[in-house]
Amino acid sequence: MTQTDASFFRITAQPVDRPTAPSGGPHRAARVGLLRDLQRPGDFFSNIGPNWYSSIMGTGIVGVAAATLPYQFPGLHTFGVAVWLLASFLLVALTAAWAVHWIRHTDTARGHAHNTVMSQFWGAVAMGVMTVGAGAVKFGGPLVGETGAIGAGWALWGVGTVLGLVTTAWIPYMMIVHHEVGQESAFGGWLMPVVPPMVSAANGALLVPHTPAGLAPTMLVACYAMFGVSLFATLAILPQIWNKLVVHGTGPAATVPTMWIVLGPLGQSVTAANLLGDQAGVLGEPYATGAHVFGILYGVPTWGFAMVWLVLAAAVTIRTARQKLPFALTWWSFTFPVGTCVTGTSALAAHLHLPMLAVAATALYALLVTAWAVVAVRTAHGSLVRGHLLAPA
Repeated sequence: MTQTDASFFRITAQPVDRPTAPSGGPHRAARVGLLRDLQRPGDFFSNIGPNWYSSIMGTGIVGVAAATLPYQFPGLHTFGVAVWLLASFLLVALTAAWAVHWIRHTDTARGHAHNTVMSQFWGAVAMGVMTVGAGAVKFGGPLVGETGAIGAGWALWGVGTVLGLVTTAWIPYMMIVHHEVGQESAFGGWLMPVVPPMVSAANGALLVPHTPAGLAPTMLVACYAMFGVSLFATLAILPQIWNKLVVHGTGPAATVPTMWIVLGPLGQSVTAANLLGDQAGVLGEPYATGAHVFGILYGVPTWGFAMVWLVLAAAVTIRTARQKLPFALTWWSFTFPVGTCVTGTSALAAHLHLPMLAVAATALYALLVTAWAVVAVRTAHGSLVRGHLLAPA
């Protein structure tokens, strides 16, 4: 990974306060109040890339995962709705800000799209959109009506699915044809462009009951196809990440959180396999029973490996933190991947009725909420208060 590529991880340890402009200077308010680490207020839009959508993913999954937990304690549903609404607001606000970025900083935006690191995070856009869409299906009915909620779910799923299928083919093509990729370049972010179809499969299962009867089997088969697209792409990438970590080490400290991204396709595939199995009745027998059994036979071994990887990633993260783990947007890798483990564990618990899995899902959700709270506060402080997360690279 080159130094230029590493700069896109936005390594942002707490900066030293810059001198303020002389009294009456044009930038004084920005430097002593909000956004005080930006040279100019106009720089607010200068570095908003697709990686910012990881904040929508991480926020949205906190709400969606709440709805899947085996133990539904008082206040959990209300909390889930509130977090989903926050994710919805972030989707609108960040999309508007990103549009301004493309208009005012076109060369930088094009550079992000072609950079070997930042381009990987185009997958975050697709997944952020679909995560909000899943929340609409689960929570939107009482707020906008069942028709409006399902309509929003379909629209966001459609946009995210199309974009995710594009990134699944486009980003690997760019890596093969245009990017200069070294033997030590592999990192968890390589999974970002190819995970969206797995999110489409899992979230598509929520929409199968709302699909016209004649089209429901086609919808289900399409979701299984996208399950396969993402699964086999993950199986091609994961050994390269393992080899890089073992042979070349973790790399810069700010890249260490990306180890957690591996949990994303693992947890989401367990979720998808079981949710699709629940809807396989539209195919009739023996496929309905076979799909249900597949969800368990695939899900349990994959869940086991995910738990081992979680322990491994946590151990490496703690070791790095003891030395120094500066805050960067890569910290959002602590959220969405863990959230998929929550939904996957909850799906297995619903099928197998094992208390161990119910407890594990609840414990993972506690980890998710804690990580999300820390990262959200640090991101808000670094973007809206200090502004250094938004400063030009």
